[in-house]
Amino acid sequence: MNIQIFGKSKCFDTKKAERYFKERRIKYQYIDLLRYGLSGKEFDAVLRGVGGIDNLIDWSSKSDAIMIMKYMDDARGKEDRAYDDPSLMRTPIVRNGKLVTVGYCPEIWATWE
Repeated sequence: MNIQIFGKSKCFDTKKAERYFKERRIKYQYIDLLRYGLSGKEFDAVLRGVGGIDNLIDWSSKSDAIMIMKYMDDARGKEDRAYDDPSLMRTPIVRNGKLVTVGYCPEIWATWE
């Protein structure tokens, strides 16, 4: 199992995800999303894994960019904004090869073991 957790340092759900894997002694790699972001290939794999850009964006954020994106019809434009500004993404993004989850999803992670 090759677990990667992309998260924000101050995100409560990211800390819960790290604790979930630590408690089960599952090795994982933590990547600070705000500092390092996602590479182009990683971003595409995450989009395919979660089913599109609308599932990746943190719609509950009060950011001005999110408010603008709510009225955008262009999926490619949303993808470009999210890629350029990782703070718009929901966290944690947890990858296990081609399997991807966004948010705290222990019921799905249990099936990966």
